[in-house]
Amino acid sequence: MTTHLRVFEPGISDTFESALRRFFSPVPLDINPQAIQMRLDVSEKKDAYVVKADLPGVKKEDINVRIDGNIVQIDAEVKQEKETRGSDDKVLRSERYYGSVSRTFSLSQDVDDAKAVAKYADGVLTLELPKKTTAASKKLTVQ
Repeated sequence: MTTHLRVFEPGISDTFESALRRFFSPVPLDINPQAIQMRLDVSEKKDAYVVKADLPGVKKEDINVRIDGNIVQIDAEVKQEKETRGSDDKVLRSERYYGSVSRTFSLSQDVDDAKAVAKYADGVLTLELPKKTTAASKKLTVQ
């Protein structure tokens, strides 16, 4: 049988335990998690899909859209810089984020990529993706 005994010395263990708690406590960081996320809204009309993607702070030159049948991929390069200056115009804190964000999704019908339109305004990418017309089924006569 094992016994787990612990010596209680409030003067030493309290200081040691509180020091350990401070050492292993999470450090608060001022990181903006929305900077690396892309939120999408996909709606369907009779003859097209409309996709709205939130890409705040991204330049339109840094956005790539690929369409392959019914699969749509949106890639964007994100570059954000934030600088905090003191009263002496001395930089106190400088934070930069450079990275890429990508979303890939499939639609229920193929997209006519020749007629697709992409617009970017106020941090929102809007895609108008017309559905590819499917050939009507043809009945064959058996000879």
